[in-house]
Amino acid sequence: MMSSIQTFASRFRRDEDGNATIEFAFYFTVFFLILTAGVEIAYMNLRHSMLERSVDLVVRDIRLSTGDVPSFAEARNKICEEAAILEDCENNLRLEMVEVDPRNFWTIDPNPDCRNAEEEPRPVRNFTPGTDNALMLIRACLKYKPMMPTTGLGKELYKDSDGYAQLMVTSAFVQEPR
Repeated sequence: MMSSIQTFASRFRRDEDGNATIEFAFYFTVFFLILTAGVEIAYMNLRHSMLERSVDLVVRDIRLSTGDVPSFAEARNKICEEAAILEDCENNLRLEMVEVDPRNFWTIDPNPDCRNAEEEPRPVRNFTPGTDNALMLIRACLKYKPMMPTTGLGKELYKDSDGYAQLMVTSAFVQEPR
């Protein structure tokens, strides 16, 4: 009995069949995690750049529209229309626009209270259209679900209790005279 176990163990140690399978399993796992992190970063960067571009286009319209100040709903709809790839933008976008004094500068609260899709609608924290030659700060905060929330970068993102991560874009402009 003991000699058959020793013979089997000796043969098992010398046999190299399946060696490549074990290496493949280890390397494939590592490469797959790197690949998913890369895809998540690319998609997150695409979302952020589209949100930033759409906010810049809307800010340009607000800045140059003399006498026609858009409401919050109009600004949000324009942002969501320009950023076509953002899923459920109207429900997950929160805007904040405030007038600041350039001689006594203060900034928007650094901790945004982005809204969650399942909360009561409160899409705006503060939205002041501004007066002639006023320095305005606008911040857009978008909640989104990561593509792969359990692997790679998606696992490391700060998410709320419902699994939403957030993107923030801030812009400043001077309201043109009317």
